[in-house]
Amino acid sequence: MFFQVTARDPGSRARRGLLQTRHGSVLTPAFMPVGTQASVKAVEPRDLRDLGYRLILANAYHLLLRPGNKTIAKLGGLHRFMGWDGPILTDSGGFQVFSLADLRNLDDDGVDFASHLDGSRWRLTPELSVEIQRDLGSDLVMPLDDCPPYPAERQRIEESVRRTSAWARRSLEVPLGEGQRRFGILQGGVHPDLRARSASEIASLPFDGYALGGLGVGEPPSLAVAMSHAVVPSLPPDAPRYVMGIGVPRQMLDLITEGIDLFDCVLPTRNARNGTLFTSRGKMNIKRNEYREDSRPVDLDCACDACRNFSRAYLRHLYMSREILAARLNTLHNLTYFASLMRRAREAISDGKLEELRRRPEFDDQAASSVVPTD
Repeated sequence: MFFQVTARDPGSRARRGLLQTRHGSVLTPAFMPVGTQASVKAVEPRDLRDLGYRLILANAYHLLLRPGNKTIAKLGGLHRFMGWDGPILTDSGGFQVFSLADLRNLDDDGVDFASHLDGSRWRLTPELSVEIQRDLGSDLVMPLDDCPPYPAERQRIEESVRRTSAWARRSLEVPLGEGQRRFGILQGGVHPDLRARSASEIASLPFDGYALGGLGVGEPPSLAVAMSHAVVPSLPPDAPRYVMGIGVPRQMLDLITEGIDLFDCVLPTRNARNGTLFTSRGKMNIKRNEYREDSRPVDLDCACDACRNFSRAYLRHLYMSREILAARLNTLHNLTYFASLMRRAREAISDGKLEELRRRPEFDDQAASSVVPTD
């Protein structure tokens, strides 16, 4: 069985689950660290395993451009290439392509775009996107979708829904490698009726899991929760659900209450490199002068290498001195926090205490919805 629900929260739609792939199983809810170019920045695969991560994300668009999917295939596939033996989900690159508004031309067949690296011209179609991911050998494959910006005119969102469904059907015509699984992607912007239409069309297709795309692109966080609330009941109950590109801790907890199982975001790693750390008492900006002579660890409740062995003063010094070690230690800390958050969420679901977790003061300084939408 690819996915099974193992526990439910009595006060919401939240659920614990077990996702089983050819490279191992994943406990859900789960957060995926982002290894865009076959590397989660500043850490090694063994670090991720030690922190408890079992599923990571890589990006087909970036790997197509450099070093190339055929090169990775010749070298034994993405797992061997990057030294990671756990499951990998590959994003089709749809968001990256469509964010290059000045460098691409979109039509119903696919998209022409100029490489952000050297300006070379490329053509990406739904079929080619699947072929690239087949070459990479990822465990979970995402189809090419039409991801519009926020805000966008309703007509543009309607076009996105139509095109995403058509591309989803075309992607299903391309065979995958042994053991690979497909997710379908829902679009619809922040329009409940268009989200419902997309959910109906994509859920009617034989995908193994379902993802909400086009969120986390600038809309108020409460709207992402509202869109999930609107469409989750339309999705197959025995399939995993994934909200793409969202990683604010409080917002993830809100989405978990709506029955979302998987998340990915660059937030913990990018914020780490910029000196922002997540702690059990809220966010901390390690750059602040108040930490210049602070001998305490970043978080007394954290067991990461940075908190066990170093002071706030030292981490601030590393950051202000632009030492490479700052990126590594800060990243290890943030990824430890995110792994702990997902573990706490799973335990809270089993214990019927998810609402208690959501209301903890550590999430008060985070922009997210404070009230789950009602029917």
